[in-house]
Amino acid sequence: MRLHLSLVLTALPLFVLAGKFHEFQPLRARHGGRFGRHPSPTISANTPNATSDDCDDDTPTTNSTSKYKLVDFYQGESFLNDWNFFSSADPTHGNVNYQTKDNAIAKKLAFVDANGAATLAVDDFSNVAVGGKRDSVRISSKKKYNNGLFIADFFSMPHGCSVWPAYWSVGPNWPSAGEIDILEGVHEQPTNQYTLHTSAGCQLSVNKNEPNVRSNVINTQCASSGNDNRGCAFSDPDPESYGHEFNMISGGVFAHLWDSNGIKIWRFSRPNIPADIAAKNPDPSKWGTPVANFPSTNCDMASHFFEHNLVIDTTLCGDFGGPTYSSSGCPGTCEQAVANPDNFKFAKWRINYISVYSI
Repeated sequence: MRLHLSLVLTALPLFVLAGKFHEFQPLRARHGGRFGRHPSPTISANTPNATSDDCDDDTPTTNSTSKYKLVDFYQGESFLNDWNFFSSADPTHGNVNYQTKDNAIAKKLAFVDANGAATLAVDDFSNVAVGGKRDSVRISSKKKYNNGLFIADFFSMPHGCSVWPAYWSVGPNWPSAGEIDILEGVHEQPTNQYTLHTSAGCQLSVNKNEPNVRSNVINTQCASSGNDNRGCAFSDPDPESYGHEFNMISGGVFAHLWDSNGIKIWRFSRPNIPADIAAKNPDPSKWGTPVANFPSTNCDMASHFFEHNLVIDTTLCGDFGGPTYSSSGCPGTCEQAVANPDNFKFAKWRINYISVYSI
């Protein structure tokens, strides 16, 4: 998502979804310590066996016969303690003030709710001058990864006019070490977008005679630079993949497998999450056709994707939200939307967990 001008989806909505303020029960702020795991701050992503720190009493165990071994399990308080809070200026020029951990907790923009979900919110209670910046949160995992199976369960995600949320991963010296955008959109766009950004030498290989994904190809050039930052991307055709419609079904799971063969992404609505995921014994070979598939045919994985931090953030307007605002169906200007706190009632991540398996 970051440090680039993202693709403008081929079909941004021409209206703002009606009835969005009936989306959820009120959030309940809590900083309890029921959930949480404290992974070792190592940069190794594919440790063959978890250490004692990786498997404390709150960490689920996996079936010993599984090909994939659980090495990190982030839930509840571990999103506050085992991830870094980014508080510098937004690299994508959004109208946000990213908060430190202490400030985010004090302002109730980062907390664990009564159901154990980690919540990351945009300020929805302060008046901001038109053209000003609104408080928000961006966190990144302290641990870095070089491959793996990543499973993220979101109960809800941010959306709304001017809102640009993303769950993604990125390596050092963008775009040299690559970027993987798993969940990303802007305003009230109807569906999710899956994107890769790389240095030169990566292109999406698509065999039109043998469809191997459930999404639509937007662009095949993965290499991103100042002249063309679109990346290679798919657009999910299902409205339940993003925003309001995603939240109305209590969210779901995004899983991606990153190995030497490429990067595959699956999405499961809440009622359709595979039993092997719930059992902590995942088997992607049984998950059917992915929603996005970036094979290594024309892209060497090891040299284009390495030392990734996982990132969750919500920015406002910026390099993606600003240019697309006039075609989004939202009223006024993007800066005016940022000034109105009512636009951010549902600009909240509610994260059940993110688990990482070695391959």
